[in-house]
Amino acid sequence: MIHPTAIVSSKAEIGKNVSIGPWAIVEEGCFIGDESEIRAHAVITGCSYIGQRNQIGYGAIIGAEPQDVSFKGGSSSVLIGNDNIIREYVTIHRGSAQSSITKIGNGCFLMAGSHVAHNCLLEDQVVLVNNVLLAGYVHVERKAFLGGAAVVHQHVRIGELTMTRGQTRIGKDLPPYFMAVDTNEVSGINRVGLKRAGISEEIRRKIEEAYKILYFKGLNVSQALEMIENISDCSEIKKLVAFIRSTKRGICLARKKKITEEE
Repeated sequence: MIHPTAIVSSKAEIGKNVSIGPWAIVEEGCFIGDESEIRAHAVITGCSYIGQRNQIGYGAIIGAEPQDVSFKGGSSSVLIGNDNIIREYVTIHRGSAQSSITKIGNGCFLMAGSHVAHNCLLEDQVVLVNNVLLAGYVHVERKAFLGGAAVVHQHVRIGELTMTRGQTRIGKDLPPYFMAVDTNEVSGINRVGLKRAGISEEIRRKIEEAYKILYFKGLNVSQALEMIENISDCSEIKKLVAFIRSTKRGICLARKKKITEEE
């Protein structure tokens, strides 16, 4: 199932029932797991490890050197789990520091033109819509959804089950379950995403109450978190509090202007 024009190193490891399309390149030291598909003109390099049942789209580049001025060469890699869809011209760069990795979990969907920089970590079932740009060391938690052309600054954390609107600019941590808009702002909780994820109405109401306490009670962050902890002992509220307490960049703030129906 390897096209005759594909270039596959004899020192690459290819699993069972792998399809490698025309003019694709798989370099030395790379691993392609069972049932995966590498489409035409894709390049797999940098000792990348790609798990089972992954689709690597046309022209995608996995494992190229990091775009980091401090990078002086050395061994690093990309680690991709199972059941991911990585579409046309996606770029995923390997780690910057020696022996470091860029990691993609399971069941993620990276749409055309999106970029995952060095040392990023994407947990399971993350969605990056077309042309999303993640800078180095960004950590995206499970089931987060980033809209088209959103950009995320280095070292930022994107919480689980968040929704980021298209063209949003994020330079501060985005707490779990919230919806990001504009520049470092949030406009409420991700109600639709939470419902689709099976979060009960009761828990959704607790999260919304926490959001209002955090942003609209006139409290500082420490005071707000103490009050939020008393809302519920459910895992979602505990995760929200722990995420905010561990921030190093600060968190996104509430939107300053009202969103109109036309928007």
